[in-house]
Amino acid sequence: MAPNNINIRRDVTDPFYRYKMEPLHSKIEGKGNGIKTVVVNLNSVAQSLSRPPAYVIKYFGFELGAQANAKPTDDRWIINGAHDAKKLQDYLDGFIAKFVLCKKCKNPETDVNIKDEKIILDCKACGQRSDVDPRLKLSTFILRNNTSGKGGKKSKKSRRERNKDKDANGDNNGSPGDSNSDNGDENGDALEANSDDELTRAAQNLEADEEEEKEVTWAADLSEEAVRARAKDLPDDLKRALVIEDGDDEGADGPSAYDELGSWILATAEEKGGVSKVEDVEIYLKAKEYGIESKHKTVAVLAQTIFDEKIAKQIEVRAPLLKKLITSERHEKAFLGGTERFLGKDHPELISQVPAVLLGYYQNDLISEETLKAWCSKASKKYVDLSTSKKVRKAAEPFLQWLETAESDEESEDDE
Repeated sequence: MAPNNINIRRDVTDPFYRYKMEPLHSKIEGKGNGIKTVVVNLNSVAQSLSRPPAYVIKYFGFELGAQANAKPTDDRWIINGAHDAKKLQDYLDGFIAKFVLCKKCKNPETDVNIKDEKIILDCKACGQRSDVDPRLKLSTFILRNNTSGKGGKKSKKSRRERNKDKDANGDNNGSPGDSNSDNGDENGDALEANSDDELTRAAQNLEADEEEEKEVTWAADLSEEAVRARAKDLPDDLKRALVIEDGDDEGADGPSAYDELGSWILATAEEKGGVSKVEDVEIYLKAKEYGIESKHKTVAVLAQTIFDEKIAKQIEVRAPLLKKLITSERHEKAFLGGTERFLGKDHPELISQVPAVLLGYYQNDLISEETLKAWCSKASKKYVDLSTSKKVRKAAEPFLQWLETAESDEESEDDE
């Protein structure tokens, strides 16, 4: 065994521990928006774990909220953004704990078996057979990309039929997904678990149809290169820099998943003849593909990309999607920040619509009264310059007055 190899379980300090692997080696290439991380020895590490390298690279992508290439043609396993080897090694520990180690003896001598849409770890050391948590995002990826040859179209058809049965029976007992990489976004994959709503059912049906065709087929080429090329060619009135909350290093290196999502929405809107023609289910599935459907930054991006000059009338139409994605006060503030950027900076001619927009958010239960009051009362330079923020707050005064008057009327009625 090479002297620089490390224990697969890094919590085991025994130098004679028999299960070894190479430490991860990464190389950062490019700069600016083109910066990326190449995991140089992923094939070797994955082989030591007896897992496909695609599983490992996708796990990194989900945990980092970055796009990861799971099907390279040249064995260059790439993650968008700059990520050092130490950081990736820490995430690899999580992958090993969830998808490699036996739940009983904690040895990595396990094989992955897929049966009845369940991922089972079959331990060759102690004989234990244990299930992998199906709520993890990588679990979904593994099931969708099962190439064992068992089941084929028949199993995919059965899966769609089971989904329909769940809808018919009102099966909504799902649990939040893996939240290890999303502190503060506790809802995780709860959107997937609650299958009793129209958007999720549409997403499930669309995904099932795509699986039967063996690959996702959209109306246009949605590869990373194609999206960037189309975004570059957008007319000037559609080009606008997405401003996402600063002070959080998540996805801060290079072209983040949030940049990719925003570019995809704008490019798709241009191709379809307007942003109103980009369907909610498409947006949801794209965010889910990038692993950011539960992140607060995602709604900041959506506030800047899913509306046009008819924003006040479009809020009710977009409300089902937004209700699923705005799940905490942090999400609410990020969504208001994106709105401030959209109305105050990108489209200052729409600033007079601020009261109508805020009323739409309030009436559709997208933003709480407390958050709206706090936001209207204090300007901030987090998303726009301070002068623009003050203009937006000034425009919001009629809505704030209406809100306070409505509250006073309710209190008077209660006293009576």
